[in-house]
Amino acid sequence: MKLRYAIIAVSLFIITVSASAQTKLQTGIWRGVLKNSTGNELPFNFDVETVGGHQQLTIHNGDERFKVTDIKTKGDSVFIHMPLFNSEFKLKFAGKALTGKWIKHLADKDAAMDFTAVPNTGWRFFKDAKPAFNVAGRWSAIFDKGTPGEKKLVGEFKQTGSKLTGTFLSISGDYRYLEGSVNGNQLYLSCFDGGHAFIFTAKINNPKTISDGKYYSGLSGLDKWSAVKDPNAKLPDAYSLTVLKPGYKKIAFTFKDINGHKVSLTDSRFKNKVVIVQILGSWCPNSMDETNFIVNSYYPKYHKKGVEVIGLAYERTTDFVKSRKTVQQMKTHFNIPYLLLITGYTPSKGDPEKSLPMLADFKGFPTTIIIDKKGEVRKIHTGFSGPGTGVYYTQFIDEFDKLTDNLLSE
Repeated sequence: MKLRYAIIAVSLFIITVSASAQTKLQTGIWRGVLKNSTGNELPFNFDVETVGGHQQLTIHNGDERFKVTDIKTKGDSVFIHMPLFNSEFKLKFAGKALTGKWIKHLADKDAAMDFTAVPNTGWRFFKDAKPAFNVAGRWSAIFDKGTPGEKKLVGEFKQTGSKLTGTFLSISGDYRYLEGSVNGNQLYLSCFDGGHAFIFTAKINNPKTISDGKYYSGLSGLDKWSAVKDPNAKLPDAYSLTVLKPGYKKIAFTFKDINGHKVSLTDSRFKNKVVIVQILGSWCPNSMDETNFIVNSYYPKYHKKGVEVIGLAYERTTDFVKSRKTVQQMKTHFNIPYLLLITGYTPSKGDPEKSLPMLADFKGFPTTIIIDKKGEVRKIHTGFSGPGTGVYYTQFIDEFDKLTDNLLSE
């Protein structure tokens, strides 16, 4: 009888230890794979580590490291809530691996993609790739869909061996940090940031032409693209795309902040100040890059010199409570010190111009309006080239700082 109880006790101990082991992700490097509706796989890598007794993920996209700290486990289930873009993973353990769904919460529905992940795997597309070409450099790319201004893009790539990194730039911003491989005469790039899932594939015909390109976005988005190498490829001047309508020198608005208080440009806090109006959306990756720049570089440098910043949020819904939730999440993530206003308008076609009727030809998010001490609009900048664009990013910072210095000195 004693032996029987001993066996039962040992068995229960083993089961308890086994169950306990399943409540933690294995630390180290992982390879995750999202699958879209066409069956194409979007791979990305992430690290798992324990910090202060809690596990966290760090997602890799080129040089970017995107931290995720909201991880919960319950039995054989794992719940990962992304810090931006209102999305989450609902997963289960499959041995040491994970399987389940990535769910993106949209305004009126959810979009879900199948997801699997395995530990101890540091390669992205191929374990051993052998490139036939090197595509490093600048490319003039044509995408089939989109508005006329969004069809012509600039590709910037770096290649070391088979590893490929880079981005595409458009008038509304860049496609952030892309990472992948060249294998034979095929190009592969991907990006996952918690809100945007991109896959780029193409055939490299020779060192100067790329064809048969496909761009998969999210669950079902698909576009075709091609490119020719062009060291002189460039986009239109970002300060020339959106302007004020004839007869206007100023903009005016009154919107509520996160706490429901009305804020207007005519408020005393903005008098005799240089004011930067940031037209953004918490769903927009380029808006997030711009916010990161303002919070960590621009605002600390210029606020004490007489610059105020206002963020105008155009969320996926006109519901103030729902919009406040996503904007508050963004504010908390970046520790934003300046005002964020909820416009009550969405990013849908025409809405920004409806809310700011003095604007002509609004192109996209983000758009930044620079106002002088007299309250007059001096410049309007369309899009944002983030740190993933390299020299374009540093050029923007230099130009923006110079413009601010000139306005402050007036």
